[in-house]
Amino acid sequence: MRTAATTWLVLFACLGALFTDGGASRAEEPVWSFQPPADPPLPAVRDRDWAANPLDPFVLVRLEEKQLPPAPPADRRTLIRRLTFDLTGLPPTPAQVDAVLADPSPDALARLTDRLLASPHYGERWGRHWLDVARYADSNGLDENYAYANAWRYRDYVIRAFNADKPYDQFVIEQLAGDLLPVGDDEAAHHDRLVATGFLALGPKFLAEKDPQKMEMDIIDEQIDTFGRAFMGLTLGCARCHHHKFDPILTEDYYGLAGIFKSTRVMDHFIKFARWYENPLLTSETRALKEKNDQRLAELEAEIKKVVEAANKELQKGGKKLPPQPYRYYPGDVTKRLRKLKAEASSLRDSVLIPTALGATEREVVDVAVHRGGDHLQLGDVVPRRFPTTLAGEQQQPLDKNQSGRLRLARWLVADDHPLTSRVMVNRLWRWHFGQGLVRSTDNFGNLGDPPDNQPLLDWLANRLIQRDWSIKRMHRLITSSSTYRMSDRYDAEAARIDPENRRHWRTPARRLEAEAIRDALLATSGQLDTTMGGSLMKTKNRQYVFDVNEQDKTSYDFPRRSVYLPVIRNNLYDVFSVFDYTDASMINGDRATTTVAPQALLMMNSELVHDATEQMARRLLADDEGGEKARSDTDRIQWLYRTAYGRPASQEEVARGVSFLQQAESDLTAAESQLESPRLGAWQLLCQIVVAADEFIYVQ
Repeated sequence: MRTAATTWLVLFACLGALFTDGGASRAEEPVWSFQPPADPPLPAVRDRDWAANPLDPFVLVRLEEKQLPPAPPADRRTLIRRLTFDLTGLPPTPAQVDAVLADPSPDALARLTDRLLASPHYGERWGRHWLDVARYADSNGLDENYAYANAWRYRDYVIRAFNADKPYDQFVIEQLAGDLLPVGDDEAAHHDRLVATGFLALGPKFLAEKDPQKMEMDIIDEQIDTFGRAFMGLTLGCARCHHHKFDPILTEDYYGLAGIFKSTRVMDHFIKFARWYENPLLTSETRALKEKNDQRLAELEAEIKKVVEAANKELQKGGKKLPPQPYRYYPGDVTKRLRKLKAEASSLRDSVLIPTALGATEREVVDVAVHRGGDHLQLGDVVPRRFPTTLAGEQQQPLDKNQSGRLRLARWLVADDHPLTSRVMVNRLWRWHFGQGLVRSTDNFGNLGDPPDNQPLLDWLANRLIQRDWSIKRMHRLITSSSTYRMSDRYDAEAARIDPENRRHWRTPARRLEAEAIRDALLATSGQLDTTMGGSLMKTKNRQYVFDVNEQDKTSYDFPRRSVYLPVIRNNLYDVFSVFDYTDASMINGDRATTTVAPQALLMMNSELVHDATEQMARRLLADDEGGEKARSDTDRIQWLYRTAYGRPASQEEVARGVSFLQQAESDLTAAESQLESPRLGAWQLLCQIVVAADEFIYVQ
């Protein structure tokens, strides 16, 4: 965590840069992450039986250094719930839990992991984590807040990529330069690559900026900052105005990258109101139809021009001056003819609706001059397009004069000897499995970021990612099959005294679910979840205001679909997301805070979402036959409720208290002559709400 002293140090450094000419010296402190990952041998440990796979000795050796015993293994029921939420973001059903518990084989959990990784829900869960990094949103935010109504195509691409276990190196290349890859015969794959470049275009934009040059450089700055932190964990944006104060990144490095992104088209123009570019997703059929329509349109426009010129020439006979708005003076037959031609042209333009997607393509290739102090009106020397010299070296091969350089940049990024890319990604995986990354500042591997808690383990994992063909699913299997992952959350006072932040991983602490998983769990346990995948739920048309003239957001969230498919409106997030620490969609965030504040409890007690979900849950419980279990007694129903909500049976005390509560609540509601459908349904709805409002529902052990 950044201390107050560090925060002031950063502030003074940035303020000081405002009074310099950008000539501050390069930070001299070495950065651990700029050195290639070592591939260390497995550490020697005393307790050889504890390790379940080669990952574990890297953890155990550090525990043994401090004589810290690892927590005992979690029971199988706990691990089933942990794995299911970790890999799919949904709770396991009672039948799924029973199936794994009934499997006596030692690899039952491994087979469960394989089933979860094969589930389409896996891509929805882990795709959402990447969307945080890609600062995904369905509007531009900032000023006009227009709808990115086609952004959903990028979201669906990400989900498909994770489900297909697209190699991470290919995933990176497609997002930075998918439009530059060979087209081939597979139209769907080509479209995916065009959609993938939405990564470069999704950022927030001031579309009403009066200075087009400033707008362009601000957009490029946002791209460089996102690119640096997403893939390399580097705050490259700090070098826009001056040499980076803490990392060895020069201002010239920044403008070398700026040339690459300035040679990339993500905007049609920068004139108020600016218009962003979208890639057309043409199929062979639509391409042929479009060519036919374009040919006919050209003929119509030529004919319209010919008729207008002839009519204007007629008006100018005898040396007369052409009047303003000459069409008002055309003969009736000419006006009728023009109206017919224009109607046909308009019909043709609307007849072929070609899907489009936010994305990037090439534009005029340029190199960019250093902007002194970040000011585009104060230019210095021109910097040839290049990669950061500390990482790529001083003697770089010049980039092709006919291409932006994005494809070279992407391939350099995923080269086996790149020191950062694989480290950053395995750290993201570790963070979402354990609640904290091995580098806790997930988006900053520079000198102001946190040093790794266990660098040998981080480096070993980074090398495994590359050696295992950049497969994310193989890394999940490695992590989740370890004894480290399968530890319980048992508290040890002595271990907590020695290692209060659990940096040595002596236990697996309970973690609260994120906003999306809480909402999805409510829908799943109540039987309302619609598992339809993909598509858009935005009602606002592309490039239209998300807000109306009264600044009212008419976006609807009343869909039983998974939360990943709900619209993300910058500056006006869905309230359920906001309360439970949803990411700020205006910037990259590979981490999420976990706060505990009163509005969270109030939402679980009073929100329409929770009320509707628990009412549906109560209706399920009161049905004659739920899931073949024939739950005909209140005791059976309470057991089903606990198994569905918590993944475990209710204790005898919990059953007794539940039965007592139901009797009292039904009596009170009857006496109050409630307007509810029935006092019995109302009593069950209240019990269901008590269960889901408890910590056990929204925490995973």
